[in-house]
Amino acid sequence: LTCNAAHFLLSTNDKTIKLWKISERDKRAEGYNLKDEDGRLRDPFRITALRVPILKPMDLMVEASPRRIFANAHTYHINSISVNSDHETYLSADDLRINLWHLEITDRSFNIVDIKPANMEELTEVITAAEFHPHQCNVLVYSSSKGTVGLCDMRSSALCDRHSKFFEEPEDPSSRSFFSEIISSISDVKFSHSGRYMMTRDYLSVKVWDLNMESRPVETHQVHEYLRSKLCSLYENDCIFDKFECCWNGSDSAVMTGSYNNFFRMFDRNTRRDVTLEASRESSKPRASLKPRKVCAGGKRKKDEISVDSLDFNKKILHTAWHPVDNVIAVAATNNLYIFQDKAN
Repeated sequence: LTCNAAHFLLSTNDKTIKLWKISERDKRAEGYNLKDEDGRLRDPFRITALRVPILKPMDLMVEASPRRIFANAHTYHINSISVNSDHETYLSADDLRINLWHLEITDRSFNIVDIKPANMEELTEVITAAEFHPHQCNVLVYSSSKGTVGLCDMRSSALCDRHSKFFEEPEDPSSRSFFSEIISSISDVKFSHSGRYMMTRDYLSVKVWDLNMESRPVETHQVHEYLRSKLCSLYENDCIFDKFECCWNGSDSAVMTGSYNNFFRMFDRNTRRDVTLEASRESSKPRASLKPRKVCAGGKRKKDEISVDSLDFNKKILHTAWHPVDNVIAVAATNNLYIFQDKAN
């Protein structure tokens, strides 16, 4: 959000949303009338002349201050917040409900999606992510643990329980297994900047959908297909429930998402080329270029390849972000944040 020189940022912990003001200061005022330079109030009888304060340069200071707190509207953990293109409202989603907020009103929100059944024993799916359309302020999508995405139009009804569009890829019966339902759960959904496409991330792949075609995705990119044979051990160590995010580059020509062993994947939609890169302290010295990594799924391992069995599943990249204009990406690996930049010519 931007409405003046400062930036505004929405953040959420488990159940409370905060609006922050982020501002920069590189000048400070000196020569106040009513107080001394150290901030103490001056005796009014000592003030005999009017001073005009002057601005003096100072070291750049970045300040973050919470401006509003939106609380007590969610029973379950919030998994998504998304600002609307009208810049006045935003949504917040948890497992069973999506609420619509006005940025100026902190003490009430409007419930626009509610999938909670009357009897909780009948619960078959949960909401996993939700996002507003980048240009149409009445359109939003939300994904579910059943591997489906519903597109809702707020103009058609106040409660968006009935979708205007429903995106689901029919399952291939030949590849069905005990883990099919778990790995088809969608962990993230993101509209392209153009608003024509959306991307969904499930456990093993990234899919790109055309909003005009609900029956199947127009692109499917395998993120780590070599893990299909490891699903049993990933289930036992709970990794199969990890929620990976995904993002678009500024021109919608490439997508990025995370994997294990501090790897992250980029897919070029035009050339259909993809690359695996690693975010680690050892490999990322400043100004050094990243070398593509390759994973060997079986058979003979080449010199530069890493065996599937030696991947570290505790090192995972769940969060990635791409600058809206420049080729700059941010990658969160465990407790480190890496920022990579395209080589300057």
